[in-house]
Amino acid sequence: MAKRKLWTREELILAFNLYLKTAFGKMHTSNPDVKYLADLIGRTPSSIALRLVNFASIDPVLKARVIKGMKGGINQVKPIWDEFFDNQEELVFLSEQILAEKENTTIDSKFEKLLVHTKSLKGEVKLREVKTRVNQSFFRQIVLSNYSNKCAITGIDIPEFLIASHIIPWSVNQKERLNPENGICLSSLYDKAFDKGFIGIKSNYQIMLSKELKVQNTKEYYQKYFAPLEKTELAEPTKYFAKKEFLEYHLDTIFRK
Repeated sequence: MAKRKLWTREELILAFNLYLKTAFGKMHTSNPDVKYLADLIGRTPSSIALRLVNFASIDPVLKARVIKGMKGGINQVKPIWDEFFDNQEELVFLSEQILAEKENTTIDSKFEKLLVHTKSLKGEVKLREVKTRVNQSFFRQIVLSNYSNKCAITGIDIPEFLIASHIIPWSVNQKERLNPENGICLSSLYDKAFDKGFIGIKSNYQIMLSKELKVQNTKEYYQKYFAPLEKTELAEPTKYFAKKEFLEYHLDTIFRK
């Protein structure tokens, strides 16, 4: 009988990378991303899909859905999960580095368009900036996937129009920068309105309009683009709802009451 090939730490990190980027209903063998990773690391699509389910099994947000996986597999992936939540920025960047190496390229080449402004930087300054850009790109993939690549307000699904909006700003809370519960997929207009506090979101996911925005209620653009939003709800994500504490923070500190 053929001896089972044990999963390496690098392979588990790559599976976790894919788990975070994959919508809940797409963790199956026919997903092209599952097939791609399987080919990349010499595994079967079913083994990749099983590892994704194992990660789902220990994801606190999904435990309420009673997701089950093989016990042994859960024990394998739990150390990676724990490591990620203790050090999100380092592990996310490491996962993208490993992925680039498996694809026979480098971080700089893979993210060339994002890193064009880092070429003149050196040493630790450059590494820090590269990590920031790569991790921001990763966060965008997680958030857009979580909302099925559609604006949570309008349903717009043109990627170039979509932003992974932080609820608590990137610069304010380092620990929550890459937390998918700290992101909402919004089209550019509503991302800017949310970021500047002209719109807010209640803990029941209903949209609020600020007083500063409402003073424009006689304007055509207000009636067309903002008035219909009040008390409507965000589209439901596939895995991670925006964390209510984060929405409350936004209402308390950013929203223009």
